[in-house]
Formats: sequence, structure tokens, C-alpha cells
Amino acid sequence: MKAPTVLILAAGRGERFRAAGGQGHKLSASLAGTTVLEHTLAAARASGLPVHVVDTPTEGMGWSIAAGVHATVEAEGWLILPGDMPLVSTATIQHVASALANAPVVVPRYRDARGHPVGFGAICRDHLLALSGDTGARAVIGRFPALDLPVDDPGCTLDIDTPADLERARRNL
Repeated sequence: MKAPTVLILAAGRGERFRAAGGQGHKLSASLAGTTVLEHTLAAARASGLPVHVVDTPTEGMGWSIAAGVHATVEAEGWLILPGDMPLVSTATIQHVASALANAPVVVPRYRDARGHPVGFGAICRDHLLALSGDTGARAVIGRFPALDLPVDDPGCTLDIDTPADLERARRNL
């Protein structure tokens, strides 16, 4: 069985970050000597899984997911990972990928919070390709039996939406 592809979503405009006083784009923000996006990419690459970055501006998360699946349509599954999640661990990415062998959808959970990356098996392909707008893949998660996968990774729930989030990530690194 081929490995799933990690889709890094990096096409958003980062409007909430700037609206909250952030300077520039959140994915380019400095975090421990590199950028937020580079931290996310490093974790994905270290997983050993194929990685595809969706960075062409789209009309929302649904469009971005559909574009990434379209670009990697032959994959055996996808792990959807927003580019603004610099503290997600490589182990969590690998754990979600492995769990896809037993479930069509895998959602990592740290304590009581759902996290990322969310894994989708090949059976979800057509539903992911049909996404549009800014709703993400929540509807796809609801169509298939989803495995809630407990992980010991607070980084799977920490995204960078505001300068305060960035500061929290700096403290947690």
C-alpha cells in the first residue's frame, strides 16, 4: 500500500493575524530562527511521507483541499495539515498515517481537542475533490466513520491565527 500524502495548506491570506496586529503574513513570521511554515514543513518532511504544498491562492480552505487532492489524485490518502501549525510533531503525522490502514478518516485528539493533521483514505477522494468555499472537510468527516486518535501532542491543536498564538508557540518551542 502506498503512503498517504501530507497536504500542507499554505494558500490563506492570514487576515485574522494582521487584523489582530500581526505584521506581514503569519506563515512568514519568525519562529526560532526560521518561519512558521518552515517548521510545519520540517515536521511533515521528517515523517518520510510524500508532501505537497498548496500555496496558490484559492477561495477558501475547501478549495485548497480540493486543489491539493487534485494535484495528488493517485495518492492512497491524504493528511490535511494547515501550514500555520508549526508545533505538530512528526510522530503525530506518522501515527495518523498508520491509523488510516484501519479507518477511512482519522482525527488526532489531544485531551478534549480535535487536532491536525486529519487523515483521509482514498475512499474519500471524490468527496474531497468536491469541496469548495471555506468550510474545509468537516462534511467529509461526517460522511465516513472517523477514528478519534488520542495523541500526546499539544502541537496538533496549536495554530497561529494571532500574534498571541505566535508568542505562545515561541514559548512552547
